[in-house]
Amino acid sequence: MLSGYKYIRLAIALIALVLCAGNAIAQQMRPQDLPPQLWPPHPAGKMQERFFLIDAKRASENMNSEDALPRSREFIRIDSTYYVGWMFEGVYKYNHAADYLGYKTAIQPLAHALDLIEHDYAKALATRTDDPLKYIPIYRLQIDYTMMANYLMNCYSNTDQPEKAFATVRRSLRWNFQNQYYMDAYNYLAWIVHRNRFYTHDQYGFLKNSIDENEALANRYLDSSMRTALRNEPYNDKLQPGITQNDKIGVYHYKNILYSYAFNIDSAMHYFNLMRDFNRLPHNNYANFKVVCGEFRTADEEYGRAALEDPGDHRLQEWAYYSTILDIYKGKPNSGIQLAHDMIKASGVTPGYGWYNIALGRCMLYDGQTGEAERYAQKAADFKEVHIGTTLGQSQYDFSIALLKLMSKEREWEMQKFEHGNWRYNPNVLMKMAQKMGEKYMQEFLIINEFSQNPERDRVIYKLFSTESTVSWDEIWYLIHDFSTQFFIRRFEHEAATDKRKNITRYFRLMICRLKMKQGDYHEAKQDLDVLLGNANIDEDYEKLFLARVYEAEAECARELKNSSDYDAWMYKLYHLFPQLIPYDGLQMNMTLAVSGNADAKVIDRLKACNINWVADARVPAPIVNLTFAGAGDKKSITYSVRDREGNVIVQQQAFGWKDADAAGTALAYKLFNIGSKPAANSKNAHDM
Repeated sequence: MLSGYKYIRLAIALIALVLCAGNAIAQQMRPQDLPPQLWPPHPAGKMQERFFLIDAKRASENMNSEDALPRSREFIRIDSTYYVGWMFEGVYKYNHAADYLGYKTAIQPLAHALDLIEHDYAKALATRTDDPLKYIPIYRLQIDYTMMANYLMNCYSNTDQPEKAFATVRRSLRWNFQNQYYMDAYNYLAWIVHRNRFYTHDQYGFLKNSIDENEALANRYLDSSMRTALRNEPYNDKLQPGITQNDKIGVYHYKNILYSYAFNIDSAMHYFNLMRDFNRLPHNNYANFKVVCGEFRTADEEYGRAALEDPGDHRLQEWAYYSTILDIYKGKPNSGIQLAHDMIKASGVTPGYGWYNIALGRCMLYDGQTGEAERYAQKAADFKEVHIGTTLGQSQYDFSIALLKLMSKEREWEMQKFEHGNWRYNPNVLMKMAQKMGEKYMQEFLIINEFSQNPERDRVIYKLFSTESTVSWDEIWYLIHDFSTQFFIRRFEHEAATDKRKNITRYFRLMICRLKMKQGDYHEAKQDLDVLLGNANIDEDYEKLFLARVYEAEAECARELKNSSDYDAWMYKLYHLFPQLIPYDGLQMNMTLAVSGNADAKVIDRLKACNINWVADARVPAPIVNLTFAGAGDKKSITYSVRDREGNVIVQQQAFGWKDADAAGTALAYKLFNIGSKPAANSKNAHDM
């Protein structure tokens, strides 16, 4: 979930509109414009020097421009005890930070500027008034303070120092500002607590000792935020109408984050609707919420709207990361691959780069490109990600990479079976499979050893679909299917019976069916699978992966129950829907082969050695493979395509060059399942429109 930083910026824009006249006065403010009791403890000469040499120039300078750094050095040289120069330096470094070191270097000037402004203008900072003549001379100081405190808080958060971030917010809170400006203190206290909810008081002194207690604490901070807004209302309504409404919307924003996390669907929807009423719906967070509810079509539309919003800094674009998961659900991993590539290219090596590599690796995996998936997972592991403005942290990041690597290991094992139809009688292949199995078990051990210490596993992983989950529901299967089958059957049966999300229940039911199959209960599993397919609420456009897993399970049941006609029918339907899954599910696909040109016998023999059942009987439902061989010497090529029995294209016509017959036959076997193919020219996602 994204924080509400951009909403604070909107609040400031509203304030600027209302106070544009006052702002012009404040920018030209002279020291003597402050009431005598608010003057800093400096000689008049020094104050005049500050005004003529620093304040006057500041009025015409943009603190967010590239000139901010040389201006900061100039101001510090003139008067190093005045906060403005250090503020310019800190803001410049903050705006240009894109990694851990960048945010760390911004801390010192921002912290020093806060010390100086507190020393010189403590009385002005503590002033509360509804008199415009008294407020105009001081409000620029309060804006500067809250901006610096906000940036310093973010610097501490982005460098893994949550206690200092929390202390910075508390430091700002003691001034009791009537207008929060950049530092919406109680909301940020709630945000910091929620972001670190899985730690305890032993790790961070501002926390309680359980997730539930921390979430309750965060909610209490939000209640305090609402009370503060109402207490400030008499002051602000006379000076800046609309501020109280904006403060309330800030509370609504964080309330819907907490309620979405707690699966309190009705309450979360209530606060989303309140924000919608004021045209302030947070599209990314609302999309995440709709994914939790299983409303994938609406979520996709909302991610598309979120894509049009500018976060204002370097950070993970959550809409892009989660859109790639929706692409997988839609059976379009190629679209996710393209989006992830585009985000990596656009962002460069800045925050979000690691997450986009995880997304790219996942899409590659579901497109059947296992080697590429491992490569991008490793790139993410090697990158020091900075988690800015999001509740997604390092634990979710590491878990996503580890699970992606586990799936890759399991698929490498399945690849040996697919590439060698006679694997049971091939000692070399059996040795490779044993090696791959050992690597898989080692990866499982690493995940489980770390995952067992994760207090969020019950509500984020086993629950299926959570606002804080960074993996797809299908990936969870790879985590659980080798462990405690009966435990997870009981767990998912409880969830299916008690979860109020009507669109999610079927996912728990599918997990139960697959676990029963591991126990050998194929008759019972088939009956339950048939019931799942009768669900009228399935969105066939956005739940292709779900349907594909059901077809896959039906085919496995048919095979074990010796029903060959049902097996053939289910495999044919699976191939139509999501062919990239088949080489890795241990099931044999029926296909019909048609070859033209100067066919190379070695390539054909290697292709037929893979785990594909080549049939000539027209009564067997099987897609038709068309191969055309051309060229000679170093310019040999194979053109391939696949159509169904009705002539519909499943794998569009493509070609590749080859030299080695063994490698060409193996590569061709994967390509016939649409693995590594280019998307169709008319393929388009909601976020592309």
